[in-house]
Amino acid sequence: MVRQTGGDTSTGELMSVTVAFIGLGVMGFPMAGYLAKAGLDVRVYNRTAARAEKWTREYGGSAWATPAEAASGAEFVFACVGNDDDLREVTLGAQGAFAGMAEGAVFVDHTTASADVARQLAIAAAERGIGFLDAPVSGGQAGAENGVLTVMVGGEQAVFDRAEPYIAHFARAVTLLGPVGAGQLCKMVNQICIAGVVQGLAEALHFAKASGLDAEQVVGVISKGAAQSWQMENRYQTMLAGEYEHGFAVDWMRKDLAIVLQEAQRNGALLPMTALVDQFYSEVQAIGGGRWDTSSLLARLENVRRFD
Repeated sequence: MVRQTGGDTSTGELMSVTVAFIGLGVMGFPMAGYLAKAGLDVRVYNRTAARAEKWTREYGGSAWATPAEAASGAEFVFACVGNDDDLREVTLGAQGAFAGMAEGAVFVDHTTASADVARQLAIAAAERGIGFLDAPVSGGQAGAENGVLTVMVGGEQAVFDRAEPYIAHFARAVTLLGPVGAGQLCKMVNQICIAGVVQGLAEALHFAKASGLDAEQVVGVISKGAAQSWQMENRYQTMLAGEYEHGFAVDWMRKDLAIVLQEAQRNGALLPMTALVDQFYSEVQAIGGGRWDTSSLLARLENVRRFD
């Protein structure tokens, strides 16, 4: 099921609900902000308390010392943390969110993580009578800040139907793809596509410059045809300027691609391009670009050429 949203689903009924948000990084901070701007009572937790305090100064709500305390009394608990281990840390154990959630509450995980951890946590949640959705997002920091994320969801239809109106506050499209784990698998597909498109764009710009063409003019032409892509429209100018501070970091992409390649070993999918681009990103890290955005594959090509 795909639902197009406009982020304007506030009603008196929705606003009477208490929600929690765990993880206030570059994505979670604005996502939680949209819930607060919708009029919801938002309880937040962040590993670095100063970040949570900054969020409450900007949006109101309340900050709590542990995930369990933040989740206490919340009908919906959202999370957006770094990886599988971070996710286990904020959900399980005496201080984890599950310990504070009441039976019938729903946990919505927006972390990009493995399908395995999603399934493990869904089992743990079910044992406590808690609903669980794995719901990774696409759209990057800009999508989170503008409330136009694409959300890929795995879980039960009834749980999805309850949570979707709240997810809609920071999303433009929310899609239920299948049982728990399906959201994470779809996000893996997303990252495979991005890796290939960015590498192709980097090589194209590199080739245009090496050929003596005006790369700006070239993109102006080919972007009107079949070569057009989101990456081309949004990244070619910063790539040509050698500016790589505009989005999803290489370190994060390598984390995601490691999950993809591990899943491919399990399901037998052949991903030669993805493995190669992952290697290229390791080379970007080696030249100090771990925090550059993923379009920095062009910097790698220019660095290799310089030393040929």
